[in-house]
Formats: sequence, structure tokens, C-alpha cells
Amino acid sequence: MTLLDLPSALPASLGCDAVGVPARYGFRLLGRLPRNGCVFADDQWWWWIVPAGSDLELIWPLPAHYARGAYVPARNPRLIRWPDDDSSPYTPPIPLYLMACQLTGTAPLWTAGVGSAHRG
Repeated sequence: MTLLDLPSALPASLGCDAVGVPARYGFRLLGRLPRNGCVFADDQWWWWIVPAGSDLELIWPLPAHYARGAYVPARNPRLIRWPDDDSSPYTPPIPLYLMACQLTGTAPLWTAGVGSAHRG
């Protein structure tokens, strides 16, 4: 496992995790997001930095990979994209999740309330 090393100039005050997709989705995902944080890549995977806990109540679609603590199963990933603004390393997780679902042809699935009925 490799730790994605964030630039020291960018504070990761919310902790950090990473969401990876196979490289074949990388450019399409990057181009569809309204805002990108740090993006790392190697020849097989692209990784977006998200705040820690961005997997809570979400089921990330396969083949996406959620990596807690930004420890990724990659060799020599490098920073390929600096954040759109210089104040945060994060990509907003909900747009990233929705775009990952769209690209993989998967319906979004939140786990909160699964199986419960609305009572009114």
C-alpha cells in the first residue's frame, strides 16, 4: 500500500481518504466534475482526495475503490492535478460519487434508511 502524499501547502484539516477509478475513466471523470482537488495517478488508477469518512452511508460503485487514510494499492502514483483553488486538497465527494455512478452505469445507493418505510 502507498500513502498519497499531499502537498504541504494544502491543509487536510478534515483528514483524507481517496477514491480511485481505473485509468480508463480518469479523463472523463476529471472533465465532468465541477471542482477537483488533488488527483494522483499511475498507469492503472486515478485517485481523488476526499475528506475522511466520505464513504459513510454511500456504496461506491464498482470498479471504484475507496481507500481510507489515502493508502492506495498503487505503485508510484504521482500528483497530476493541483486543486482548482489553493485552499483545499479535496474533491467534493457527492459530485464525485454521482459522476462515478454515471460513468459506471450504476444507480446511486445510500445506505441510510435502507429497508425502512416512511411513516407519515
